Amino acid sequence: MPTNESQEEEIAGVEINPAGLLPRDFAYYTYIGSLTAPPCTDDVTWFVLKTPVEISAEEINNTFARLYPHDVRPMQPLNGRVVKESQ
Repeated sequence: MPTNESQEEEIAGVEINPAGLLPRDFAYYTYIGSLTAPPCTDDVTWFVLKTPVEISAEEINNTFARLYPHDVRPMQPLNGRVVKESQ
């Protein structure tokens, strides 16, 4: 996880394959929604993996929430949106 929202860092000798951070099962749900941070208006096509990738409460509270404090929109009703499921 980055230590600063807008700063990229290269750590010598460290290589990460992003695919290794994902579950083996790529089954997902998809729907049209919006951003989770204000102004919450831009259209976004969401893809939500059925198999969650777990991180600790400490990682969320102490790192992610500190970097992205406005990413706090509560869950919204469907409001007529259709949720599709991968096959």
